[in-house]
Amino acid sequence: MNKKATRNNNYKQNEQALYLAFELGATKWELAFSVGLGQKPRRRSIEARDLDSLQSEIMSAKRRFNLCEDTIVKSCYEAGRDGFWLHRCLTSLRIENVIVDSSSIEVNRRKRRAKTDRIDVEKLLVLLMRYYNGENRVWSIVRVPSPEEEDRRQFHRELRSIKKEKTRTTNRIKGLLANQGIRLRGRMDLSDNKLNAIRLWNGVPLKDALKDRLKREWEHCLFLNNQIAELQSSRRRQLKEKKEPDLKKIEQLNKLKGIGPESSWVIVRELFGWRKFSNRREVASLTGLTPTPYDSGDTKWEQGISKAGNRHVRAIAIEMAWCWVRHQPKSKLTRWFMKRFYIAGKRARKVGIVAVARRLMIDLWRFLECGVIPEGAQLKAHT
Repeated sequence: MNKKATRNNNYKQNEQALYLAFELGATKWELAFSVGLGQKPRRRSIEARDLDSLQSEIMSAKRRFNLCEDTIVKSCYEAGRDGFWLHRCLTSLRIENVIVDSSSIEVNRRKRRAKTDRIDVEKLLVLLMRYYNGENRVWSIVRVPSPEEEDRRQFHRELRSIKKEKTRTTNRIKGLLANQGIRLRGRMDLSDNKLNAIRLWNGVPLKDALKDRLKREWEHCLFLNNQIAELQSSRRRQLKEKKEPDLKKIEQLNKLKGIGPESSWVIVRELFGWRKFSNRREVASLTGLTPTPYDSGDTKWEQGISKAGNRHVRAIAIEMAWCWVRHQPKSKLTRWFMKRFYIAGKRARKVGIVAVARRLMIDLWRFLECGVIPEGAQLKAHT
C-alpha cells in the first residue's frame, strides 16, 4: 500500500503589491520601497510628518516599478514615539500597515555591528516582505487600540505620573533637611509656622534661601496633592455613573478581596477592557511575566522573566500578587505560594511572587471572560 505524506498545499499566493518600510525620525523619515524579495529597494527621504510628500513618493514608486495606481500598498514601522496616529492615517489612505515591536526584530549578533537609518529601513523592508510571504513569526505585531480605547489610558497613567512626582518632591524635601541634620517625624507639614519652628543642631533657624526653597517645594507638593485628589474623585464618579462600557469589568474585579479600584482600573483599561485573548499563554506573554529559559547543549539556566509587553500591567500585577497573598489566605494560589516559596527565604519569595502574579492574571482573565471565581478565593461582603 502506498502511503502519501499529508501536506498543506494551500501556499500563500501574494497578489502584486508595493511594500513600504518607514524609519521614523524627529526631523526626517527614511522610506524604502520594493515589490518583492531580491529587488533592489528604492530609498527616499522626506521631512517628518509631511503626508503630502509621502503620498507623492508612493505614486512615484508605483510608476518606477510599473505598477497600476490602484495597486495595494503594504507598509510597516517600528513602535515608538510616534504612537498610532501614523497607522490610522495610513489606514485612511487604504494602506495595509503593521506596527512592529522593536525588540522582536532580528539583528546581527556580532559584537560590533553597523547601524544606520539606511540599514535599518532596508532590514525592515525585507522582514515586511517575508511577513507577507507567510513567515508570521518573523516579528511581533503591536495591536492597535481605537482612539477611544487609547484615550481611556490617559487617566490612570497621569495619576501614576503625578504620584511619582509627589514622591520625588517629598524625597527632595527630606534630603534638603537631612543635609542640615534635621529629620521630620510623623506626617510632613511645612506650613509657615512649622517651617519657622525648625531649628538646626545649635538652635539657629534655617537660612533664608533654604527656607524659601523648602517653601516652594512644599507648595508644589500641595499642588500635586490637589491634583491627585481631583483625579481620584473623578474616578469614583465615573465608577458610580458607569457610562463607559468597560466599567462593568472594573466593578466585577472589585468584588474580589485583595483587589482595589486602582489596580482593577489599570488592568482593565490597559489589558482586559479591549484586548481579546485565545489562551492563557497570550495573557502571560503580554504582561511580560513568562520565563525565558536558556537550554543549549549542556548549558541550562533561567534568565528571568521576559519583561516584554505592557509594563504598566506588569508593575500593577506584582503589587496585586502581594495583596492577593495577604487578603486571600485560603485561595489555592496563596496556599501554593506559602507551601513552595514562603518558608524558603526572602529571595525565594520574591521569585515566587512573580509566578503568583502570572497565575493571578490568568485567573482574573477567566473570571472576567467566563465568570469562574479563582479556586478558594473570597468575595467582598456587600456593604
